[in-house]
Amino acid sequence: METATDTTVDQSVAISLDHVTKIYRGGGGVYELSLDIAVGEVFGFLGPNGAGKTTTIRLILDLIRPSSGRIRVFGLDSRTDSVAIRRRVGYLPGELALYERLSARQILTHFAHLRGGLDWKKVEHYVEAFDLDVDRPVRSLSRGNRQKVGLVAAMMGDPEFLLLDEPTSGLDPLVQRTVQSEVRRAAREGRTVLLSSHVLSEVGEVADRVGLIREGRLIDIESVAQLQGHAAHLVEVRFRGPTDVQTFISLPGVLSHRVDDRSLHLEVAGDLNPIVALLARYDLEDLSIREPTLEELFMRFYGVSDG
Repeated sequence: METATDTTVDQSVAISLDHVTKIYRGGGGVYELSLDIAVGEVFGFLGPNGAGKTTTIRLILDLIRPSSGRIRVFGLDSRTDSVAIRRRVGYLPGELALYERLSARQILTHFAHLRGGLDWKKVEHYVEAFDLDVDRPVRSLSRGNRQKVGLVAAMMGDPEFLLLDEPTSGLDPLVQRTVQSEVRRAAREGRTVLLSSHVLSEVGEVADRVGLIREGRLIDIESVAQLQGHAAHLVEVRFRGPTDVQTFISLPGVLSHRVDDRSLHLEVAGDLNPIVALLARYDLEDLSIREPTLEELFMRFYGVSDG
């Protein structure tokens, strides 16, 4: 029997973590996490591998218990009302385990029965969206196709709350875009999504806000626009001949620079077109433009070291 939602809880909040701590016997875990995720929000949970993202998701689902603190999902207590909460959740674990001898169709049918039955047309929507062959046994599927099975299983009931742990792992770029499209659709329909990832660009594509976690501690919560403002591109260029370095340094958006022999290293925020246009005037030996890694982003803007 589902426990009545606490009327004192803000109904606009889908998930609330209040000073949640989980300490493992061998060390590590998460510490004093406080976070509210709104109904209909896509919240990105971003951090390096081992930062505490999966632990937080497992705590929300009551797969593990916190050492202290409280978690509510749609006003329900994550411990006393865990069964009622799971009825409203679609979950893709980071480490996906499937029945090897069954086909994807058999697995999805099984999960549909566990939910009390589903309109198979909803299942077919996701099967077609992810281009999944449902009649091959799981043991014959590639890693990417296994991930598709997990995605369909999580999404097929159109749950109120989607928990996706590294959802695009093993997927090709085309299928990754499909995942992003389905996440956006869920949000448009008023459903809530918590998407965990260690890939900066992936979260930036779909999230409304992003929580940055490292070593079990929530460092900051920002809008995607704020996060992208931090994520300046790193430009590394090696010239074949003499170069007027000062012309590059004085361009708008250049945050920092370093000169090493005939190589120039720039950190550039905003529009890259002025840099590219200027580079076109020179004879280049090598050029690299990339986003900063999460570790670089964390160290520069949040004062977090590797130690």
